[in-house]
Amino acid sequence: MEIQRPTSAQNPLISIVTPCFNAQKYIAETIHSVQNQSLEDWELLLVDDASTDQTKDIILGFQELDPRIKYYRLKHNRGAAHARNIGIKNARGNYLAFIDADDLWLPDFLKKCLAQNQSFVFTSAVRVDEKLKPILEPFIVPQKVCYSDILKSNSIICSTVFININQLGKRYMPLMRKRQDMGLWLQYLKKIDFAYGIQEPLAIYRIRKNSLSRNKLDVVKYQWQLYREVENISVLKSLYLMLCWSYLGYVKYKK
Repeated sequence: MEIQRPTSAQNPLISIVTPCFNAQKYIAETIHSVQNQSLEDWELLLVDDASTDQTKDIILGFQELDPRIKYYRLKHNRGAAHARNIGIKNARGNYLAFIDADDLWLPDFLKKCLAQNQSFVFTSAVRVDEKLKPILEPFIVPQKVCYSDILKSNSIICSTVFININQLGKRYMPLMRKRQDMGLWLQYLKKIDFAYGIQEPLAIYRIRKNSLSRNKLDVVKYQWQLYREVENISVLKSLYLMLCWSYLGYVKYKK
């Protein structure tokens, strides 16, 4: 069996999924930001993607004191998409949220997302460096986005998503090393007209120098794969979308 499964009779309102790989530097802060939520009816599913540092010990220390925290460990490193899918599969809440192992939520994140009463919600975010120093203007999201909007520019940060899975059901990320979160948003946006953005920054998004998502030249390959192999978009339209994505991505991250 590939993973160690926790046992609990808890039936939480919200399931929160966090993939972890060698996250010892930040994971405690991330867990604290979840524990500090004003809405307390949640479970946190931490999926350890075969870390080789102290990630496991840190998480188990939290788990001993808080039964809402669930720990899963993969025997072999499989990537964030696989780890998140394990979390989705085991989620038991009515709602699904994601927070990465180096990001943070402000205390009212869950409360304000739930209050929107929408099937798919995402929020704006403060963008900081490894030491939580702001390095870009806050990323303010559109009030709503549709499928075609996300194809051109992914304005949905994974750690800001809040989905009503009672309404929309569980869906899983394509097994890609990068852009897998965008692949999941597109699946849901084929079912609904819009995802709704909260323009108040309710999350803190770390942009690290060695982050996978910061190597834009490498990401191009996965963006193309998403268009052609996952979404089955024609070559010409994929080229057009790549141009849109490249330009809008520059605008998104320029200082």
